[in-house]
Amino acid sequence: MTLIKSMTGYGRARETRNGRDITVEVRSVNNRYLDCSVKMPRAYIFAEDAVKSAVQQSVSRGKVDVFITVESLGAEESVVSVNEPLARAYIAALERLRELGDGAVKGKYAATDLARLPDVITVTKAEEDLEALSADLVAVAEDALRAHTAMRLTEGERLAADILGRLDTIEAITARVEARSPQTVAEYREKLLSRMQEVLQSASVDEARILTEAAIFADKVAVDEETVRLRSHLGQLREMLRGDVPVGRKLDFLIQEVNRESNTIGSKCSDLQIARDVVELKAEIEKIREQVQNIE
Repeated sequence: MTLIKSMTGYGRARETRNGRDITVEVRSVNNRYLDCSVKMPRAYIFAEDAVKSAVQQSVSRGKVDVFITVESLGAEESVVSVNEPLARAYIAALERLRELGDGAVKGKYAATDLARLPDVITVTKAEEDLEALSADLVAVAEDALRAHTAMRLTEGERLAADILGRLDTIEAITARVEARSPQTVAEYREKLLSRMQEVLQSASVDEARILTEAAIFADKVAVDEETVRLRSHLGQLREMLRGDVPVGRKLDFLIQEVNRESNTIGSKCSDLQIARDVVELKAEIEKIREQVQNIE
């Protein structure tokens, strides 16, 4: 079983933590490098780096967009405080007014009366534990990333199966080229012999010359080195596709090498059948190249 991952995926998680309904969505597409963008309410922007760090632990390559929404459930915690120095100052002022008014202000002052005075009582939002809140956001993001990874693995398995099948096709085409190549030399020798006999009007021709010309032709059209390297690349590609580490860039490089070998084979051979095989070979290579572009 392959553990190859696609760069395209989607994951979502929703969870209630410490009085907040947190939803995280992760979407990704192929990209040469890791490019992560986090969109969240401005009040929680302090957790952006922590979320990006979680993404980096899960994804090595691709354009990743993370969307976070947070809704508070019920009344938010508040802190009610009394400005005692100010309250005492108000009381002192009222006492002074009582003295100045010759008893116009009488008696003691009720707490409710003092509470109505400006700034005696203040209500503020309770200070949040930013570290705990950041941990909550990251925990839900990690759940979304796990769902995202599961989808990428499923898609990666499909991509790997398709590529492995095309590698088998390429290997079969390579075998046909290897089988056909010696035949082209024998056919060239027969054509050369026939032409020389026709030109010389004689059944006897210089056999040594025929052998020399055939040897030169054989050397010119020999594709043994190219097919050996081609098979080696195919083996490496299969090994990478069965691995469990990101190999997208290495696969891309190897596919370029496979394409280079097929081009060399095509340039060496003038045989019609081999030319057709090379066209088919290059078509399969191009399809693999397109698939590799989406592998992490």
